[in-house]
Amino acid sequence: MNMRQMAEHISILTLLLVATCAAFGQSDYRVIPVSNGGTISGTVKWAGPLPRNIEFPVTKDPQVCDPDSKKTADLERLIVGREGGVANTVVYLKNISRGKALELPEARRHLDQKDCRYIPHILLVPENAVLSMQSSDATLHTVHMDGAATLNLPFPFPGRVISRTLSNPGLVHIRCNGGHIWMSAELFVVRQPYYVVTGESGDFELTDVPPGTYQIVAWHEGRSTGKEPSLDVSTGSNVDRPVFAEPKTWEQSVTVGNNEAVVVNFAIGDK
Repeated sequence: MNMRQMAEHISILTLLLVATCAAFGQSDYRVIPVSNGGTISGTVKWAGPLPRNIEFPVTKDPQVCDPDSKKTADLERLIVGREGGVANTVVYLKNISRGKALELPEARRHLDQKDCRYIPHILLVPENAVLSMQSSDATLHTVHMDGAATLNLPFPFPGRVISRTLSNPGLVHIRCNGGHIWMSAELFVVRQPYYVVTGESGDFELTDVPPGTYQIVAWHEGRSTGKEPSLDVSTGSNVDRPVFAEPKTWEQSVTVGNNEAVVVNFAIGDK
């Protein structure tokens, strides 16, 4: 490789790195005292007809995965409350470069596998922080990750905690390849603290936001849209796996003044 080719190669790698950093928070995020910060709050609601909820049959370990004998498992990909609020939406500030210290809810850094569900369904882990994982089920589970982290960890026994440091910012898809094909979760590895996950009401709040103008984003993982035939590698049998729509984002501009409370609402849907 001559000097010109080497320079071009380095330039391409640099552009790829910059694009990755821009997508999930700035690499130059700086912690500063925020004494006059504002608050951004609002609600994420579903717009349009509510899609039919797709449930999957519990085809493995019903004594563990189906304690209430429902015979089906909720995929949890679209949860809409009574007032139309959408749960499990990640709301974040996209272009913030300085602000409060990187602190996120401890509960979203711990993954449990209980009743053949990943709990919580959406996780938030700071860059270079530790994610702890365990299973509460007396059956074999796996935590199979792809995206910003690539792991495949077996959990053959309940109560055993496995921890991993996540060093690459970005989105991580989590699935079980131990035969529980309906299990899924999503994880964000983030470089700044202005991220929040909505509950069933769809409400969110971001606090201690330095005065300024930002892009605020609502991200939803994409609902289940159907099934497709596949091979279960754990048993060698043919199974139907869930099909999910691609994640979507909705974005607005928001300006926050000194000690100001600003309201931003999102209407999300299939269109």
